[in-house]
Amino acid sequence: MLTIYTANSSDYPIIQKIAHETWPDTFGLILSEEQINYMLDMMYSTNALSEQTTNKSHQFLIVKDEIKHLGYASYELNYKGLSKTKIHKIYILPASQGKGVGKLLIKTITDIAMKNKNHSLSLNVNRDNSAIDFYKGIGFEKVGEENIDIGDGFIMEDYIMEKKLV
Repeated sequence: MLTIYTANSSDYPIIQKIAHETWPDTFGLILSEEQINYMLDMMYSTNALSEQTTNKSHQFLIVKDEIKHLGYASYELNYKGLSKTKIHKIYILPASQGKGVGKLLIKTITDIAMKNKNHSLSLNVNRDNSAIDFYKGIGFEKVGEENIDIGDGFIMEDYIMEKKLV
């Protein structure tokens, strides 16, 4: 049975561990090892996670089964003052992908968004990420693209995808 719970600062090591296990598999053929390491440090250091949850209103959800933690997501309600929920992160351990874990996290975020009167979900995804098909399959559509300079000479080349909520 899968359980989803809202993470707090004591869960940062779990989030960091999953990130370090999923990112090489997710981005190993897309990004250089240097960029992966840079981004992991930039987004998943304890200070970075604290900044996201304390100053940027990100909420983290962690999903686990009876044995171990399988993945996490982070989201922000009312993104940029709009009735939109931004999914900032969603990562599932490679061995648990394709088993409904990601769909369950998205459904949980959808339910939270709707309870808070948000009318859409939005996320960014690397243009070469195979997860694009997953997002399309659950109702997300490409609505744009952007290049984000993240420093140190690295660029994130993303599609912006959205899903309208009923």
